[in-house]
Amino acid sequence: MPARATPGSAGFDLASAEEGTLAPSERRLFATGFALALPEHHEAQIRPRSGLALRHGITLPNTPATIDSDYRGELKVALINLGDEPFRVTRGMRIAQLVVAQVLPAEFEAVAELPATERGVGGFGSTGLG
Repeated sequence: MPARATPGSAGFDLASAEEGTLAPSERRLFATGFALALPEHHEAQIRPRSGLALRHGITLPNTPATIDSDYRGELKVALINLGDEPFRVTRGMRIAQLVVAQVLPAEFEAVAELPATERGVGGFGSTGLG
């Protein structure tokens, strides 16, 4: 079962249910042996583990991965090896974190113009870098 490492942990650690080696630049799906039923208007996000990312370059190519409330299958984690060495995943190894969050229902409406703001259409870096 996924578990929090400490009482203050936001995420639950997900462990691999299988073994395999990731070559540098390789992507692979790892089974967790775990499924869940989320309440309506909730999602689960699968996120990388910071220690694996820092020490070995192991991360998720689609981070965060979203698990929708109507999905009922086994959770699988897509890992990628951005490091220079092969990385061995063993059964029971903590490979990702699972964070559950509430999702507010939203609807979109087509309009001719958006209300003005001080920022306006300024994109990446438009609010300053320092």
